[in-house]
Formats: sequence, C-alpha cells, structure tokens
Amino acid sequence: MLALSVLALAALAGGWVAAIDAVGVPPRRLAPWIERRAAGHDALIVGAAGIAARVLIALDRGDPDLDLAALRPALAAGDTAVAHGGREIVVATPREARAAIAHAEPGDVVVFAPGRYRFHGSYIEVSRAGRDDAPITVRAAAAGTVMLEFDMTEGFLVSAPDWTFENLVIRGVCADDSNCEHAFHVVGGATHFVARNNTVLDFNAHFKINASGGAFPDGGRIEDNVIADSEPRRTANPVAAIDLVAASGWRIRGNRISDFVKHGGDGISVGAFAKGGGADNRFIGNVVVCEERLRGEPGQRVGISLGDGGTGAAFCRDRRCIVEQDRGVIESNVIASCSDDGIYLNRAAASRVAGNTLIDTGGIVVRFPETAADVRGNRVDGAIVARDGAALHAADNRSTALPWLYLGWHPVRWSFERALRPPG
Repeated sequence: MLALSVLALAALAGGWVAAIDAVGVPPRRLAPWIERRAAGHDALIVGAAGIAARVLIALDRGDPDLDLAALRPALAAGDTAVAHGGREIVVATPREARAAIAHAEPGDVVVFAPGRYRFHGSYIEVSRAGRDDAPITVRAAAAGTVMLEFDMTEGFLVSAPDWTFENLVIRGVCADDSNCEHAFHVVGGATHFVARNNTVLDFNAHFKINASGGAFPDGGRIEDNVIADSEPRRTANPVAAIDLVAASGWRIRGNRISDFVKHGGDGISVGAFAKGGGADNRFIGNVVVCEERLRGEPGQRVGISLGDGGTGAAFCRDRRCIVEQDRGVIESNVIASCSDDGIYLNRAAASRVAGNTLIDTGGIVVRFPETAADVRGNRVDGAIVARDGAALHAADNRSTALPWLYLGWHPVRWSFERALRPPG
C-alpha cells in the first residue's frame, strides 16, 4: 500500500513538472495572461484570476533585497583632442549651437559652455559629414556641467557620418510624452556615430537607429552612458531605450539603462534591441535594470533582445527579414528586475549569449527555427528555454528550472542577495 502511495505521489509530481515544462513560461509571464483571459467575465472569475496572478508574481518575483544602486557606474570627465586641422568652437546659446553644428567641418569640436539650454522645434539637424580620421564632436568639457532640454519630437537628427557626442546631460521635457520621441535619431548615411559618457533621460526611444534612402548607419557605438526615464512613458508609441533597426556592426557597451516603463498601447517596453535584418551587433558589459525606482508598474519589460517583436519587411535591410539578426552577441551584461524575459532572441541566427548575469527576470528565451544560439557561461535567476523550434546549445550555465520558480525557489538569486543586500 505504501509503495502504491509513493508511486502515486511520484506520478503526480512528474505530471506537475511535465505540465510546467509544457507551459514553457515563468510565473511572471503566466500571471498577466491569466488576468487577460479572465477579463470581461463575472466578478468571481475576475477576482479569482487576480488572486492567482498575485500569487504567481509573489512566487516568481518576491521582494528581492538588492541594492541595485550598487550597479550604477560613475561617469568620467572625458577628454577629446581637436583633430588636426579642426577648430574648437565654444557655444553659449541654443542658436549658437545650431549654427556651429550646421557649419561644422571635419575635426571640429563644438563645446557647450557650462549651463542649461532649452531647444524647441522638430529637431537639430546634423548633416555635415566628418571623416573617419577627423570626426566632428559635440561635447561638454566635463560630464554634468551642461544640460540640454529638448521640447521637441527628436533631439539630434544625425544623417551624416563620423559624429561624436559626449559628456552631455540630455532630458526630454515635453508636456506630452508622445512628443519626446528620441534624444538621438541616427539614420541613413550616419555611419560611425558615437555617443559616449552622456546621461540621457525621459524619451520614448532615447537612441533610435534606422535606414533611410537605401543607406544604413552602420558601425556606430553607444558607450558608457546613463539612460533612464524618471516616470512611466504615457504613450502608445514604442518605448525602448535603444531601438536599432536594420543597421549592422554596432557596439553597445558599458551603458547603464533603467526604468523604461510604458503606460499605454501594448504596455511592452525593452531596454535595448537590434532587429530588422542587421548583423554583427554586440551588447557587451551593460547594466540593465528594467525597474529600479519604478518597480511594480503594470506592463511587460524585457532587458535585451535580438529580434524584439519582429520587423515589417519594408523596414528590413534585405526587404525580407529572413532572420531578424545574424551573428549578434549579448555578452557580460547584468540584467535585473524585469517583469518579462531578461534576454529574448527572435529569429536570431548564429547568436552568442555568454557570461551574462540575470537577477529577477523571466530568464533567457530563444524562439523560432531561424534562431540558433550558443548560450554559455551565464548565471540566470530563472530558466533558459528554447521554444517554437529554436536551436539552443547551452553549456556551463547556472540557472533554475521552471518548476522550481512555481514553488518560489530561487537559489541563483539568493546567492546574489548576499552580495547586493543594502547595508544596515
């Protein structure tokens, strides 16, 4: 009799584990699905769904006692020499800045005098070409001494190659969030764009990169910036701190990205993604905290993605998007406090996901037959999951199987809590 009881319990446990694996999603993603399915039914069903959702969220997310501010890098002062043959042009008003940018020559350095500058209109046109050996630079002499306030749809519209922006604090100040789209819009022939050591706040897509006129702004770098929103973005427009479409060869390294929360539309937002048929884009050494000051807000937030939600064929590099990304790399990033996946791959061929640390996220998800991912050496507070025919080669990872998450068991997270627990 005892043996039969043990066998029955084992069968039940095995069936429960199989059911969780068949669902294939962590509790934090199942919870909103249950609430959506119950919406519009009678109050009893809606109430029961709400309770179930809260329990699932509590089991998966809990209340991690982590000092996420410890993950914040400090900005350096930075220094840029004037290239041979260039000029240093000091500007002290928005009008002077626009004029200097409009007439800049290769090697010039446009330096904002310390202070606060308010810009209005549609955008600041950046259309004069620098050179690979003599880029044009727009900067503050020291980080934190210059604040640019943009009350306009786009800040810098960069359509020419070899421009660098550094040491600036840039904030969107539009009364309507839908009117502050981008701090930087990098388009068409704007190859070798560099944004370094800036603080960029309160935009829907702080950096937007895309093709224009059949040209692609390849080979850019976004390095060592702080990128964040101070409040949820009340807009139906896309919300993604770094939104890269169809360009190739970008290096997104050493940035601190946080609090990109979308109130409106589908409620989905992303810290950084590359999609649209580009190749060789790399996300290395970034810290992405989906929710820091804005924890617990409604909506779904993803850390870093190759492929995001897909791209319309007209916006793809090859006009087809057979794959969304090829040879993309997500390496040595820290991703924390995300209500959805920490890393998400969608039709991302020959991808490498290595050495990342994920805390309080939905884990790593790779999807669809076009995706082939080498996932190795990651520490994941959550599961690593292949869905819809994706090819996953996983090695040397430390993660937590999905069934344990439904029991509130987070051994990987607990190992981090000891290191990141606030003092006192």
